[in-house]
Amino acid sequence: MTYRLYIGNKNYSSWSLRPWLLMRALNIPFEEYLVPFSEEANWERFRQFSPTGLVPCLHDGETVIWESLAIVEYLAERHDGVWPADAQKRAWARSAAAEMHADFIALRDRCSMNCGVRVELNEVDPPLAANVARLDELWREGLHRFGGPYLAGSALTAVDAFFAPVAFRVQTFGLALTETATNYGRHLLGHEYMRNWYAAAIAETWREAAHEQALTAVGRITSDERAT
Repeated sequence: MTYRLYIGNKNYSSWSLRPWLLMRALNIPFEEYLVPFSEEANWERFRQFSPTGLVPCLHDGETVIWESLAIVEYLAERHDGVWPADAQKRAWARSAAAEMHADFIALRDRCSMNCGVRVELNEVDPPLAANVARLDELWREGLHRFGGPYLAGSALTAVDAFFAPVAFRVQTFGLALTETATNYGRHLLGHEYMRNWYAAAIAETWREAAHEQALTAVGRITSDERAT
């Protein structure tokens, strides 16, 4: 039976990108169900397929898995390549992915994912600066320890999928990283399925007010590549 993956708008939904990218990159077949965010209440509509009313949500027959980290671990029990085979790489990758899942609060708050625009931030306050510095440190650590071009070695694994939305945030908000971290972000953005996601994101014509307001609250939009 083919998996069903429920996601939100590709321009906005950072959490949806994680399992989507991983499953595409590992050639894990699934049917994609995109349910757009809208200005009216979404919760009851999303509750029809997700216990939390949130995305992503994976259906495997009668089994329902919600939360991106749980989805990744469910897939890891059934498919090779989700995490690195080497124990040390796997331990580091799981730790880094869990840190991304639970932390980087200022980065999430100030720099929401909005793939198709470019924003000049009003300021980089100390909490955001601390998050960006930790991001840079973490990316450089993985690349240095395991040889790249991905965070845990030569292949894209779940840890890269967890940081994929951040690569879009770095691009949107022009976040300053060291050369090594910058090159990793560009490499990730250049992945075939990241380019596919981006193309679909900028083709979306609908807008959601809260996500749009989050941009103008933190900076000035300098360009917008999205379809109208």
